[in-house]
Amino acid sequence: MSNVCLPLRWENGALGLLDQRLLPGQEIFLTCRTLEEIHAAIRDMVVRGAPAIGFTALYGMALWLAGRETFRHAEWRAAGEYLKTARPTAVNLMYETDRTVAQALARFPEGTAAAEVHRHVLADAHEHVEALRAKNTFMAETALQELTGLYGDRPLTFMTHCNTGVLACGVMGTALGVVTHAHARGRVAMVYADETRPYMQGARLTAFELAKEGIPYHLVVEGAASWLLQHKQVDAIFVGADRIAANGDTANKVGTSTLAIVAKHYGVPFYVVAPLSSFDFNLASGKDIEIEMRHEDEILAWKEHRVAPVGARALNPSFDVTAAEHITGIICEGGIVRHPTTVTMARLRSPL
Repeated sequence: MSNVCLPLRWENGALGLLDQRLLPGQEIFLTCRTLEEIHAAIRDMVVRGAPAIGFTALYGMALWLAGRETFRHAEWRAAGEYLKTARPTAVNLMYETDRTVAQALARFPEGTAAAEVHRHVLADAHEHVEALRAKNTFMAETALQELTGLYGDRPLTFMTHCNTGVLACGVMGTALGVVTHAHARGRVAMVYADETRPYMQGARLTAFELAKEGIPYHLVVEGAASWLLQHKQVDAIFVGADRIAANGDTANKVGTSTLAIVAKHYGVPFYVVAPLSSFDFNLASGKDIEIEMRHEDEILAWKEHRVAPVGARALNPSFDVTAAEHITGIICEGGIVRHPTTVTMARLRSPL
């Protein structure tokens, strides 16, 4: 059982979201009762991490139904389209929203009591959150078996980027779930966590989770990765994904691509860990992935403190795309795809 507070909780007909903007200093929940509040929470990064964003969307659609008497198909579709505008890159938002919209349209006729649809959507949300725990456990065990094949049973040194733990998933993490799973089996010697500038998800969130779990770690700036890999301080790198194209190209937090390129240069295994809800087989390659451009103030200032000269401008892509050729393997609930290509990825295709 994790020592980290779960970031989503459904209570008294509302969704409580751990405000991740305030971590690690404060653990405060924000209560959302409307679809508009859910949209704002996703947009403003109260909640972040692709799986957690997707689950938040499911609860948001349930909240939309709670305020209505009758289920109207056109209004239901419009609510889903509105919610998907909150953030563009993480496909889980689109995947979960489209899935629940399509499912309800197929199951409930026009004019059904909204309360009946609400019960179904809410139960579906609860079920999918819990199902991810089992999926992530399988992925973590798959990763550990892969590493055992490479290194035997000795303790391992990991590196990770951004935050891919409980805070990002709502339950057990993906890439960071590999680390916590390995730690529970006495297999972690050290974890190097990138700070993940400019939003500092590594420094604020991954370090927070590692400390809570009692896992030994050091924070490093992204620029230190090359030194660590050159001096053979890292056995394997694990990252998450916000969207994976049909050929294995992977969008993740900005800086991931650089890390993958350097890892390949120094011969360090580089793995992506993500559920199938993060895969987008409608996109042939990473060239088709829309990259979210966030506000320049995230770079020019830290909270209320200006760090750049007055008048300075900044460019702030929130994600980059790691080419499949730089990825050792992609791990999902369907197993591991080593050296992903369009051909090897094809076996993972599944309907919405």
